[in-house]
Amino acid sequence: MISPRPPSLPEPDADAREHSARVVESVRAEIEHAGGWISFARYMQRVLYAPGLGYYVAGARKFGPAGDFVTAPETTPLFAQALAVQVAGILAATATREIVEFGAGSGRLAADLLNALARRDALPSRYAIVEVSPELRERQRAAIALTAPDHVARVAWLDALPATIDGAVVMNEVLDAVPPHILSRKNGEWFERGVVVGEPLRWEDRPLRDAVLRELAAERFPVTGDYVSEINPAAEALVEDVGRRLRAGALLVLDYGFPQAEYYHAQRSEGTLMGHFRHHAHADPFLWPGLSDLTAHVDFTAIALAGERAGMQVAGYAPQAAFLLGCGILVRLRECGEPTSVEYLRAAAAVHRLTSPAEMGELFKVLALAKCENVTWPGFAMTDRSHRL
Repeated sequence: MISPRPPSLPEPDADAREHSARVVESVRAEIEHAGGWISFARYMQRVLYAPGLGYYVAGARKFGPAGDFVTAPETTPLFAQALAVQVAGILAATATREIVEFGAGSGRLAADLLNALARRDALPSRYAIVEVSPELRERQRAAIALTAPDHVARVAWLDALPATIDGAVVMNEVLDAVPPHILSRKNGEWFERGVVVGEPLRWEDRPLRDAVLRELAAERFPVTGDYVSEINPAAEALVEDVGRRLRAGALLVLDYGFPQAEYYHAQRSEGTLMGHFRHHAHADPFLWPGLSDLTAHVDFTAIALAGERAGMQVAGYAPQAAFLLGCGILVRLRECGEPTSVEYLRAAAAVHRLTSPAEMGELFKVLALAKCENVTWPGFAMTDRSHRL
C-alpha cells in the first residue's frame, strides 16, 4: 500500500506505481534486516540512490518540464553564461584548469558552461562529471553532444572524486539531496527520527544514541523548547573531502538554504524536509518512494566550517540574485535581441525567476570556498554576506 496522495498532486501511471511498490518492499526488507527501525538518513539514501530502484538511478525523468522540478540551468542558458564569468576567474588562477561538477543532472549546465567558457577563450583542460547514475550519464552525454558538440572530448565521467583537483568544483543543487539525520528534542530528551514498517511505512522516534549527532544538535538547535530539524554530517564530510583533494582552486556551492542562525530559528521548529513530484512540493516522505524527490535545505554555516577544516577559506557568500547580477547576467540578457522580441522577453522572464526575491533570487545562495590566491570574485562584488555565516 502506498501513502495516499494529496488531492492537488497528479497520479502516477500503473508502471510507476508498481516501481514504487518495489521500492517500498526493498525498504521494508532493510528495516526488518536492521531489527525493525532505520534512521531517516538510511531511508532517504535507499529511496534516492539504491541501484536500480532509487529516484536518481532508476531511469525516470527528473529534470525539466517533463520531470519533477526545473533547476536554474534548465531555466535559461544565461545562468551558465553568468556562472562562466566566475568559473573563468577561478580557472585563470590555477595550473591544470579543470572543472569537476557533481551530480550534473540533465547535463544542461555542463553543455552551456562549456559553450560560455569557449566564447571567453577560457575552456578547461578537462570537464569531469562525478555521476553515480548510469541513466543520467547517458542523458548528460547526449545533451552535451547535442548542445556543445565541439567540447565533448573534454568531458569525462567519474564514479568517485579524483585524487587531486586543480581548478573549479561546482555543486549545483547537490547538497540538498545528501541524506540528513532528523533529530528531535522533546521535553528535554533527545531522539532520532527513523522509519518503521507501517501502512506501508511510518515515522518512529527512538532515543538518540549517537554522541556526535547529539553534540551537533545541542550546539545548533535553539536553547529551549521542543524542536525537530536536520543535521547533515554526510554533506559536511563531502565538502571536507573535496577540500582535502583540492590542491588549488575553489568550490562553488549553489543551493537553497540558510546560515545556521536562520536554519535553526525557533520558528522553524519542524525542519526543512520536502518532497517534489511533477512540479508539486509536498511534505510526505512516504509518498511514492522512488518516484518522488526528497530534499532538505543546506546549512551554509556548517558547510563553510567544513571547508575551513579542510584548508579552504570562505571567499564569498551571497544570494543567487546578487551573484548572478555581479557576474553580468543582465549584460548577457541584453545580447538576446531587441527588448520587444520574443527571444528577449522569454529570456527576461527566466532571468526574473532566477533573481526575483519571491522566486529563486533570495532563497538560493552561492558559497565560494577557495584554496588559491589572485582570484577575482565578480559574483560577490554587489553583496557579500560572509559575516552572516
